[in-house]
Amino acid sequence: MRVEGKNAVVTGAAGGIGAVLVALLRSEGSRVAVSDRDSSGIEAEAHIDGNLLDGSFCDALPRRAAEALGGLDILINNAGVITRGDITEATDSDYALTMGVNVEAPFRICRAAIPIMADAGGGVVVNTSSCWGLRPGPNHPLYVMSKAAIASLTQCLGRDHAHQGIRVNAVCPNEVNTPMLRSGFEKRGLDPDKAVAELNSTVPLGHIAEPEEIADVIAFLASDAARYMCGALVEVNGGKPVI
Repeated sequence: MRVEGKNAVVTGAAGGIGAVLVALLRSEGSRVAVSDRDSSGIEAEAHIDGNLLDGSFCDALPRRAAEALGGLDILINNAGVITRGDITEATDSDYALTMGVNVEAPFRICRAAIPIMADAGGGVVVNTSSCWGLRPGPNHPLYVMSKAAIASLTQCLGRDHAHQGIRVNAVCPNEVNTPMLRSGFEKRGLDPDKAVAELNSTVPLGHIAEPEEIADVIAFLASDAARYMCGALVEVNGGKPVI
C-alpha cells in the first residue's frame, strides 16, 4: 500500500479525476477529507465543501482537514476550471474564475498547509498543472496562463520547503476523458463521443487519458516511492505533444 496510514485532503473531489483519486487513496489505506462544491456523493472520512473563490474558505481548509482526520500528510490541489477562446473573447468574469480557482485557491491552500506539515515533520503536496502550462496550446490563454502559474509555484515551493521534509510536485496531464472535457464539446455543439474518438487518434498510445491513469500518477507522487522527487513537473500525455 503506497499511502497506507496517511491523512490526505483532495480538492475537486467530485470531478472526474478527483472521484477516482479519492477511491484509490482510500483503497490503499489513506484517510481522506474531500472538498468540492458538493462532495456528498463521494465516500470519504470527512467532507469540507465550499467555494474556492472564497479566500477565507481556502485559508481554513488545511486546518479543518487536519482537525477532522487527526493530521495532514498529503495535500492534493486537484480542482480546476477551463475557459476557452482567444484573449479577445475572454471576459473579466472568465479571468476572475480561472485565476481564482486555478491559481489563488491552491496558493492559499498551500500557504495554509505548509506550516501544518512542517510542524509535523513533513508532508507531500501534489498540484495539478497541465502539459498546456508547460507548452501553450492555441486559444486557451487563461487556462494556459493559470496552469503555467501552478507549474512555477510547484517548482518554487519544492525548492523552498524541501528542507522541512515537504515534497511539492505537479502532475501535468494532456487531455483527460472527464465530464469537464466532454461538457466543453457539448457547449461547442459537438458530439462528445465522436470528439473523444477523434482525440484518441492523435495520441501515440492510442487514447486520451482516463481518470485512473492520472490518479495513479498522483498517488505515486504522494507516496514514499517518490521520496526523492521535489519540484518535478510530471507530464502524463500518452506521448502526445501540445499542438
